[in-house]
Amino acid sequence: MSHDGPIDPARTAVLTIDLQNDFLHPEGAYGRAGQTAPALTELPARVAPVIEAVCARGGAFVSAQFTLVPGPDGAPLIAPHLKALRPFLGKGDFAPGAFGHALVDTLQPADYTVEKVAYSAFYQTRLEYILRALDIDTLIVGGIVTNGGVATTVRDAHMRNFRTLLLSDGCGAFKPEVHDATLTSLGSVTEILTCAAACARPELG
Repeated sequence: MSHDGPIDPARTAVLTIDLQNDFLHPEGAYGRAGQTAPALTELPARVAPVIEAVCARGGAFVSAQFTLVPGPDGAPLIAPHLKALRPFLGKGDFAPGAFGHALVDTLQPADYTVEKVAYSAFYQTRLEYILRALDIDTLIVGGIVTNGGVATTVRDAHMRNFRTLLLSDGCGAFKPEVHDATLTSLGSVTEILTCAAACARPELG
């Protein structure tokens, strides 16, 4: 498979990472804790036209959604490093089926949803199964955060020989300098372009 030149829209999926209410909605877990930022809440509106363009030409939209599995007492099964980093996370946050776990309204509905329990959308999920079954060879990736789930997923896709196009203004981090540094580091494994440039590609025009 070529990793440059034209893409085949019918073999392309837009993959969003963690664009969920608990991260982005004012009433979500991060919003209630004052942890959201405009650099993140503005992402869905920028990514939406890319999804529309790809799906209009036979491609697919896959939403990978961070998931905290409720434990026996309802408290989430949460990695120690995340609990230390985000102590405000508690019962019901990022729980499957809950409001906060859901994809933001701007991007509803996804063609396929993957519950994601770690940084990578490939780790212990059905993502690769879905992509192979659909004969997808190219992923256009956006979401949050650039240096976490986005970067790890892009690298994992590269390891699995998927071509990736990373939306530079379709992903974001809590600190702009971290976002910029991550894009620089990913330049060796992915094509990087803006949402507008993706929509302007001849294959999607």
